[in-house]
Amino acid sequence: MLAGRMKRLFWGLLVCPLVIQADEPARMTTFRADATPPLGSALCNGGVKPASEIVQPLSVIGLVLVAPKQDPIVLCAVDWTGIGNDSNKAWRAALANAAGTSPDRVAIHTLHQHDAPGCDFTTVRLLADYGLDELFSNTKHSRKVIASTAEALKKAMSHLQPVTHAGFGKAKVEKFASNRRLLGPDGKVLHVRFSQCRNPEIRALPEGVIDPHVRLVSFWNQDKPLAVLSYYATHPQSYYGQGGVNPDTVGIARQMRAKAVPGAVHIHFAGAGANVAAGKYNDGSPKNRAILAGRLAAGMKTAWKATRKTPLQAKDIQWRVKPVVMPLRDMYQDLSKMETVLKDPRAGTSSRIRAARNIAWARRVKAKDPIDLTCLRLGKESILHMPGELFVEYQLAAQKMRPSDFVAMTAYGDYAPGYIGDAISYTQGGYETGRVSRVGPEVESVLMPALKELLK
Repeated sequence: MLAGRMKRLFWGLLVCPLVIQADEPARMTTFRADATPPLGSALCNGGVKPASEIVQPLSVIGLVLVAPKQDPIVLCAVDWTGIGNDSNKAWRAALANAAGTSPDRVAIHTLHQHDAPGCDFTTVRLLADYGLDELFSNTKHSRKVIASTAEALKKAMSHLQPVTHAGFGKAKVEKFASNRRLLGPDGKVLHVRFSQCRNPEIRALPEGVIDPHVRLVSFWNQDKPLAVLSYYATHPQSYYGQGGVNPDTVGIARQMRAKAVPGAVHIHFAGAGANVAAGKYNDGSPKNRAILAGRLAAGMKTAWKATRKTPLQAKDIQWRVKPVVMPLRDMYQDLSKMETVLKDPRAGTSSRIRAARNIAWARRVKAKDPIDLTCLRLGKESILHMPGELFVEYQLAAQKMRPSDFVAMTAYGDYAPGYIGDAISYTQGGYETGRVSRVGPEVESVLMPALKELLK
């Protein structure tokens, strides 16, 4: 009998260490804050009339993903035109502090609505010496929104929920996006089709190079959807510029889907749509705002129905960071020339504001102050976070790098570099790379290898 008890004890000791404990699940929470500017605030970095009416409020909506043995990851979308330079750093630092993580694990992006504020503390400091800062950005309000968003995030950290599954879906959006740059037989930009186009002959031309799909990433606790993130590459505006603050087409579509799936928080991100807009399908009529929003919402609905759910374990979650210094455009190398414009009252307000923005970027590049490109990996699937007004060619190239996997991209992260074209676009003329891009054509040789590294 003693031998039998010893035998059972031996097998018990052998078996017990092999009992597998369930992995601790990832957890997540969401947060929201108001981003609506006071009346009189500058909109679109001073590029349109100041705020005279609140048509619909603006929002900050974000998500915190917490995996065991990792620092939290923060994804955040803001209904603003752009957040650049020291403003981008301030947002990321504040949200990182609230979440208990590091700024390089925070992705802050705007949806680039034009009837909305912009934010760039570096440029504001340059303009303040000449009394032009409030014509560019309402800094006091910007700091208030950063603080309120950080406070909302901090409170949300006490409401973390388990995440057991991730979902991935995509669908075509019909009759919304079209390329803004239409090339002639010589390979140069012949026609420009911005967010609205009143010329029926130009509207009749083909859509051009776009990514027609909206992509959805969802997070679930078993069968309960917690958050739905959508990604679509286009400029969002239908009509704009008269001082009526609103989140435009993408904000309306987001609201429509939130009502359709009320249990989940909906967060929309703008894809690489710098050279993409609604011009083929929009003549600028106010009624088209709701029509375009409905088309995007319909695509989101189809993508939701097509969503493929997969178990999500903590080990599936990775966060990758690639800092890059982008090349400075030749025309912005001479700081003294831009400083002369900034100091000259006769140069005009818009030219002086642009000079300040160009100086801020030129100094940053010369100081080799990098921008973080980041990638959230959920198993084999990837979400890329990119800066500036990025051409859709980068989004399409990233998808080709992992053709069998789900790849989503959001741009409009650090807004400082402005338009970012592919190399050939700098030889084609047009508004984006012909006039206003702050980076040179060498930028493609910086970003493409970085994308490959993030996606490998």
